[in-house]
Amino acid sequence: VQLQACGGGLVQAGGSLRLSCAASGRTFSNYAAGWFRQAPGKEREFVAAVGWSGGITGYAESVKGRFTISRDNAKNTVYLQMNSLKPEDTAVYYCAGRRYSGVGYAVDTYDYWGQGTQVTVSS
Repeated sequence: VQLQACGGGLVQAGGSLRLSCAASGRTFSNYAAGWFRQAPGKEREFVAAVGWSGGITGYAESVKGRFTISRDNAKNTVYLQMNSLKPEDTAVYYCAGRRYSGVGYAVDTYDYWGQGTQVTVSS
């Protein structure tokens, strides 16, 4: 599976962005998916995840209530809607896929990674 993330950019605090992750190579509906982020000098951290059908989701406490993960299996695409953005959300955001149906919260539970898209939130 190849993953291509896009949608990042520069936004003011309180603004919104929607990230997209397009999958190719295999039927992505057979894979659970997640979003992670990595800020300079920090380790990659979990942001949100969704099960293969889209019915089960999980979020990091820091984004709960502000971010929403969803997927459109007909389009082989996973989305991350980010609202009420804060400067501390600034990071490179990565989408990932895993060969299991349920959500995953750890980096090492994912098998496939996209290239990352930069999100910068100014104060």
